[in-house]
Amino acid sequence: MTVRHFLNLSDAGGEAIAAILNEAMERKQRRAGWLKGKPDDDKPLDGAVLAMIFEKSSTRTRVSFDLAMRQLGGSAIILETASSQLGRGETIADTARVLSRFADVIMIRTDHHKKAEELAQYATVPVINGLTDLTHPCQLLADMQTVIEKRSKLAGSRWAWLGDGNNVCNSLIEAASLMHFELAVACPNGFEPDMVISSSAVARGGRICFTQDPLEAVGGAEVVVTDTWTSMGQEHDEYRLEAFAPYQVDEAMMARAAPDATFLHCLPAHRGEEVTDAVIDSARSAVWDEAENRLHAQKALLMWCMGRL
Repeated sequence: MTVRHFLNLSDAGGEAIAAILNEAMERKQRRAGWLKGKPDDDKPLDGAVLAMIFEKSSTRTRVSFDLAMRQLGGSAIILETASSQLGRGETIADTARVLSRFADVIMIRTDHHKKAEELAQYATVPVINGLTDLTHPCQLLADMQTVIEKRSKLAGSRWAWLGDGNNVCNSLIEAASLMHFELAVACPNGFEPDMVISSSAVARGGRICFTQDPLEAVGGAEVVVTDTWTSMGQEHDEYRLEAFAPYQVDEAMMARAAPDATFLHCLPAHRGEEVTDAVIDSARSAVWDEAENRLHAQKALLMWCMGRL
């Protein structure tokens, strides 16, 4: 049986993503009102072990994957670079070989996408991209689930991305082409998304437009998405802050979107920079549902990776 890695959304494809989202919503609904640590009745991954490698700090990814395995009947082991042999120079290939003997599935959160690719190359169990510098596919599963819950449809919906053409933006572009929703991407000059991912999405038939004008992108959008303008170490980069200032999602920007537009942000947010308090704390904001859905979407993803879906 072919090992099901999930480094990008295209590794699964549209049909599998639809199945993952349906499973996520069904399991979420069945658990309504339960204690968070209570396993699902069927425990589909009973006895399975997830090994999680963290080379970047994390809140939502760490908690959601750990809890996902508990609810599915399995367990999780956390490895951080500083406290594992990776921090002393053990190769990714050797780490993949070792963890494949101890775990049934591996998740990695790293700055370097090539590390995730190398891990998948040498692992004999599924490898999941929990975030790299290139893409963040798990976030998009949660985003799409949230939009379906809030707006009852995904295909044909109109999304706008405002800000940095970063890893989340790259996965959003891929999602639009696979799941048939419209997307307008607005980024400042020099901060565009990955050219290879963008070209592949358009070639796949994605209805995606690229612009430097945030007002053009957000016009009539049903879903407005942004992310932080700065990563760790860039917080005091005045050039970046100046370049992104026109892309701030405030009430005036949301007024140009559809009247009932939904606001999404993967979090953590730099309030007062890419988004104002008035927007992120408004009734239009679905960021807390979006964060929770990391758990439900990843439960279904883990099942898919292990051939249970």
